[in-house]
Amino acid sequence: MNPDDQLAAAGLDPVAVADLIDRALAEDLDGGVDVTSVATTPVDSIGTLDLVARAPGVIAGSAVAAAVFARASQGRVRSTWMADGAVVASGDVIVSATGPVRDLLLAERTALNLLCHLSGVATLTRRWVDALGDSTTRVRDTRKTTPGLRRLEKYAVRCGGGVNHRMSLSDAALVKDNHVAAAGGVAEAFDRVRRAYPDVPVEVEVDSLEQLDDVLVAGADLVLLDNFTPDQMREAVARTRGRAVLEASGGLTLDVAHEVGRTGVDYVAVGALTHSSPILDVGADLREGT
Repeated sequence: MNPDDQLAAAGLDPVAVADLIDRALAEDLDGGVDVTSVATTPVDSIGTLDLVARAPGVIAGSAVAAAVFARASQGRVRSTWMADGAVVASGDVIVSATGPVRDLLLAERTALNLLCHLSGVATLTRRWVDALGDSTTRVRDTRKTTPGLRRLEKYAVRCGGGVNHRMSLSDAALVKDNHVAAAGGVAEAFDRVRRAYPDVPVEVEVDSLEQLDDVLVAGADLVLLDNFTPDQMREAVARTRGRAVLEASGGLTLDVAHEVGRTGVDYVAVGALTHSSPILDVGADLREGT
C-alpha cells in the first residue's frame, strides 16, 4: 500500500496531508537548497534511512512520514513502515526509506518532526487509557490543537486508544461560561442553541450541581462537568441517571485518572493530549546502498 492509500484508509485526506508536507518542506528550504547535503553527497548516491525508536511508545504518523519521503523525492524514494497504533520498543525501526541519499536527507527532519510529535500524542493518550483501567470512562481530546495539525493530532489520539471530541465549531455545540454570560443563564444558552440548530448535538458546561439539574431539565445531550471533584462527579452521575452523557474536565492529571474513572462519568476531556504531549524520541540512521 502506498502512503496516500494508507492515509485515506485512516480517514485522513491525502491531499490535505500533501499540502501540509509541501508547506513544511518549503519552510525548511526557504527558497534555496539543502546546501549541506548537496555539498557532501554525490548526486547518484543511493541509501536507506531508518527512522528508529529511541524510547518505547505508541506509533502515529508512520504513513505521514513515508509520504514526506515520497513528496520530497518526487516519488524516487520508496518506504516501508509499521502500522500506526503499534507499540514499539527502543531500537524498533518504524519507517525504512530507500532512494537517493540527497532526497532522504532533505526529507529527514520534516518526517521526524511529524512522526515524533504524533507518536508523542498517541503515547500520552495510551497512558491515559491505561490509567483509566477497566472503568467505562473514555479519554477524549479537545480543540486545544496546533493550528493546521488538528486532524493529524486527533488521528494520533485515536491511534493511542482515545476518542475524538468535535473536529470544528460547526459539527457540535459546546456552551461554555462565556456563552452562558452572553445568554443570561445556562438553561437560556442551551435553549437558544437548540432552537437555532435543532439537529446539532449540544454539550453544556456546568460548574455546579445546581446548574447540572437545570440543563438536565432543559434536555441537554451532553454535560461538561467543569472542575468537579470526584465526589461531585459521583453525585452528578447519580443525579443524571443516564439522561445525558457526562464529561469531566479541568485540572485532570494521570495521578487521579483511576479515581475519576471509578466515578462513572462517560468521558474525561484532556487538552494536554495535544497541547502538552512530549514527543516520542525517534532517530534517523543512514545506511549506504539498498
